[in-house]
Amino acid sequence: MTALKNDLLLRAAKGEEVERTPVWLMRQAGRILPQYRKVREQVGGFKELVTNPELICEVTLQPVDELGVDAAIIFSDILVIPEAMGLPYEMVESKGPRFPEVNRSEKDLERIHVADPSALQYVTQGIQLTRDALHNRVPLIGFAGAPWTIFSYMVEGGGSKTFSQAKRLLYQRPDMAHALLDKITESTIQYLKAQIKAGVDLVQVFDSWAGILSMEQYSEFGLEYIARICDEIYEVPITVFSKGAFFAMPEMGHLNCQVIGLDWTMHVKDSRQQVGWKKTLQGNLDPCVLYGDTATIQQETSKMLEYFGPYRHIANLGHGVYPDTPLDGVKAFVDAVQSYEHSDRLHDDYTG
Repeated sequence: MTALKNDLLLRAAKGEEVERTPVWLMRQAGRILPQYRKVREQVGGFKELVTNPELICEVTLQPVDELGVDAAIIFSDILVIPEAMGLPYEMVESKGPRFPEVNRSEKDLERIHVADPSALQYVTQGIQLTRDALHNRVPLIGFAGAPWTIFSYMVEGGGSKTFSQAKRLLYQRPDMAHALLDKITESTIQYLKAQIKAGVDLVQVFDSWAGILSMEQYSEFGLEYIARICDEIYEVPITVFSKGAFFAMPEMGHLNCQVIGLDWTMHVKDSRQQVGWKKTLQGNLDPCVLYGDTATIQQETSKMLEYFGPYRHIANLGHGVYPDTPLDGVKAFVDAVQSYEHSDRLHDDYTG
């Protein structure tokens, strides 16, 4: 395999020396880019876009060309997994995902099966096309939703402030919850392996709803299954991003992964002490900083970079970039990271 022209992300993930901190953004391919909006207008809906390998490739490349980020992340959706398991979803404009059917009973569980990676060929074909089109400029990131987050959508039927239906199942039928989580986990392992075979250089597991569980519940219904994924994915570095799960940092430090993502509420010094120096940290600028003027963005980005220090850090936001974020703000963030030179002094009072 030809060497990457820019391998900063991979070296940082592995704890190797880097000339500067690498940077990419969660949701960097999307409505912040006029090029994306143009492509989006050409298709009938969001699902038509994420199931078209050629368009997946085109959209994935856009932020690399426009923003100059240090990695591409394949354009897809975490909910392709439940659909491949037998639970189709709809993407309702301005409202988000909706599942016409949900999984809340033994009968529901019986019709859910472990996903065959062949059902997700449109993703792997998109990866192959993107890999070729990148010409080894930057690494390509693959991803999947964490089992608990996928479970939440499958049981709830869509987004929610509380996910009370999903959490109810943990108390009323923990056996059934574990059975569904087991199927999701096996599906996810096979899916990520298929992405790796297709050519991604690193994978990330997104646990968007980790923070709605208690410490005990997240250990049992969240991290237990993420640990299984990490133990099975050894071909490329793996990043785990558990939004809101600040309480789980000590346990996450023992995961068989290379990178831990932090959201913007997580204290950098505390997280580093709890996770240790054998893991790279990723994050964690508040996405709303990018609504500020250029001077503010540069100031806040510099502060973040100084707190993390020059070692074992991948710069990112503490969540995905918001759809109405000014493009100039995104560019200012990327430029601020790439032009920053680290000092020797680190702050002790960073609060995220």
